Amino acid sequence: MRLPDKVKMVEVGPRDGLQNEKQSISVDTRIALIDRLSASGLSVIEAGSFVSPKWVPQMAASEEVLAGIHRSPGTVYSALTPNLKGYERALAAKADEVAVFGAASEAFTQKNINCSISESLERFRPLLERARQDGIRVRGYVSCVLGCPYEGDIDPRKVAEVSGALLEMGCYEISLGDTIGVGTPEAAKRMIEQVGARVPVEKLAVHFHDTYGQALANIYAALQMGVAVVDSAVAGLGGCPYAKGASGNVASEDVLYLLNGLGIETGVDLNLLADAGNFISSALGRESNSRVAKALAG
Repeated sequence: MRLPDKVKMVEVGPRDGLQNEKQSISVDTRIALIDRLSASGLSVIEAGSFVSPKWVPQMAASEEVLAGIHRSPGTVYSALTPNLKGYERALAAKADEVAVFGAASEAFTQKNINCSISESLERFRPLLERARQDGIRVRGYVSCVLGCPYEGDIDPRKVAEVSGALLEMGCYEISLGDTIGVGTPEAAKRMIEQVGARVPVEKLAVHFHDTYGQALANIYAALQMGVAVVDSAVAGLGGCPYAKGASGNVASEDVLYLLNGLGIETGVDLNLLADAGNFISSALGRESNSRVAKALAG
């Protein structure tokens, strides 16, 4: 299959990236990061998460973050909402769209939220029904699509089943997450092929962690399958608490460099994106995990 002409980059650094940081990150720093990301031309930025601060302390005050950012016209500011209460908070904070989070692994689901996959999906139903009434779009995440820290390899048919259920419930887009970063290109292709039988490829996104250094290769394989939406985190922010040595999300700068090299349109400025990554890396007191950002810095 020919590569897509245009790819939508979904920036997850301010949520998925920062939520795993051990140090406290101020609201002002989170706002400044999002404003820099907006300036780079990104069309979707995951700005925060409306979960209990007891479970994810870094995402406390997401209301203040959404209230403080400068909203660029044409940019969607989204938030993760695990339940109806979280959804209502996100709506009050004027999130443009919300996301729900499922998994393709029974063991992962049990250990994380103490229920089965089917039970976890049922919990989203009232949220999706309410969002439909409110005219708010909902994105669905599926984690552990290429491997689980407890189960090992995951059957692609299970990924297809969960993805199909989220689509049928009303999710407009399904993001396929290699949560522990163990996938390789052929495994990614097989998985997308199986999911594509249940969910149109134009409704799929990929969300690859770079634990084993395979994320860019996996993204290229996904592009060859017709996927045209890619999640990433500026400066490679984030890490998986379940995988020893996990280095977090694939860096947005590295993804953009790949897409630029393939002649694929994104609307994102590489230098401004790298500036945003350098800003947050400096705020966290460490080097960027983006190889492209390091190369640009010379």
